[in-house]
Amino acid sequence: MPVRLKPLARQTILITGASSGIGLATARLAASRGAAVMLVARNEESLREAVQGIRDAGGRAEYHVADVADLAALEAAADAAERAFGAIDSWVNDAGTSIYGTQEQVPLEDQRRLFETNYWGVVHGSLIAARRMKSRGGAIVNLGSILSDRTMIYQGTYSATKFAVKAFTDALRMELGAERAPISVTLIKPSAIDTTFQEHARIHLDTPGVKVPPPVYDPRLVARAIVYACEHPRRDIVVGGGGAAIAVLGNIFPRGTDLVMQMIGRATQVTSERGRPEMRDNLYEGRPGGEERSSLSGMPQRRTSL
Repeated sequence: MPVRLKPLARQTILITGASSGIGLATARLAASRGAAVMLVARNEESLREAVQGIRDAGGRAEYHVADVADLAALEAAADAAERAFGAIDSWVNDAGTSIYGTQEQVPLEDQRRLFETNYWGVVHGSLIAARRMKSRGGAIVNLGSILSDRTMIYQGTYSATKFAVKAFTDALRMELGAERAPISVTLIKPSAIDTTFQEHARIHLDTPGVKVPPPVYDPRLVARAIVYACEHPRRDIVVGGGGAAIAVLGNIFPRGTDLVMQMIGRATQVTSERGRPEMRDNLYEGRPGGEERSSLSGMPQRRTSL
């Protein structure tokens, strides 16, 4: 069956990781264009504030507290979205966090937990969405990363989760295509984005804080790409030319790119700033959100991306 996606104003969109960063920016943008949005995350206070802000701006929004690592909880979020707004038309798997440290420094239990959120959260959401959309169609939008194509030094486990997300997304797209299911499956690959990502990261390096390497892009650019994918079937959308260039160089000159990262990888990712202490480390439990962007200084944003 051909994939025909509804106009955004007629859609119900479920977004995980929606209490801050890219997820929050996407929820706000989609609601401003008429979509009904279900925000899903672990921190109820942040979700409540986000939903109230969307409603105050004239949008339609509800929230459901769930950890994407918990399949039953995410299924309940889908049920809540359908009760509130009707059938889900687009499902955005955005929830994710990170760990900074060498592969030897990061405990195995932390690595497993990161996969529970970043990889299994995408698997859970995608399978729930695919089952509910097969008879009527829809869009599944998964957040990968430029690090789905090129590993970043000191973010090895995070990179591994994003490689896994890409492989799963590609496989799901082919399998749904073979079934002729009317579902679009898109992988969004952001570069370095100015969100609360670095403040929520678990740090095993000997540094007070971490940051994303430049150039750094506005999270609303990613939100625009996600919303576009909810209306238009696309395979992949890359956001941010800086990260894309690194991925291309890594494919053409892999050893040379390794050497560059070995030389500058630490300096471009550590900082003396800690950010807001109450936001630190959301690996095992939700932390306060409510902001699209990082509170760290010195993060000039690029607001355009080819």
